[in-house]
Amino acid sequence: MEPLLLPVVFLAVAAAFTLSASAGFGGSLILVPTLALVLGTKSGVALAALLLGANNLVKVFAYRTTLPYRKAVVVIALIAAGSFLGAKLLVSASEQVVTLAVLVSFAVAFLVETLDLSRWRRGGSPVMAFAAGATSGFSGTSGPLKGLAVRGLALDRLHLVGALSMASLVGDATKTAVWTDAALLTGGDYLVALACLPLMFFATFLGRRFNTRIGERGYTGLFWTVMAGYAGRLLAGL
Repeated sequence: MEPLLLPVVFLAVAAAFTLSASAGFGGSLILVPTLALVLGTKSGVALAALLLGANNLVKVFAYRTTLPYRKAVVVIALIAAGSFLGAKLLVSASEQVVTLAVLVSFAVAFLVETLDLSRWRRGGSPVMAFAAGATSGFSGTSGPLKGLAVRGLALDRLHLVGALSMASLVGDATKTAVWTDAALLTGGDYLVALACLPLMFFATFLGRRFNTRIGERGYTGLFWTVMAGYAGRLLAGL
């Protein structure tokens, strides 16, 4: 990476990590497009996976007292299973079809949320979790489905962020392993991640502080703002 590009990367990293620590997810909305523009698509996505994975370790530590292991274990396991099977089952699927499916799921989930149909929301959580993993190979599509899957667990905001952090850690760790095995991540990329470590701690602290102050209604607004951001990114790719 060119030294002149490092300030741009660090600024994107700080913004992405703060948003991710506040909402529990959404960092890829900022980090992936920025790194893709700076480094190219493959290298950008690979480095984003590494940075987001490392940041999720910090997030899990920050929210360690509100990690709902029992409630989230099924969702996380299904995300992992979907990620494993998705590479084989969805490799020939049209990206436009997957995008439309995610957008329809988003619209239905928003309707369920608005009408407070909690039974439907909980019942759809495992389906969303598996779909999130299965579509993780498509750029940007796993974020909204992952958010919907964890949202269906009916957790308060701190436990919701904790569950999202664990789910994100599983997905990002898997992607990092794949990209490292494919030699798209080099020693230089890991040095960049190491240099970003202070930013991870600072941004996570800042994001967690913001999360504890906005209240449940404020967090609900933040959650759906991030979801709308994912939807806009998906629509832009159609």
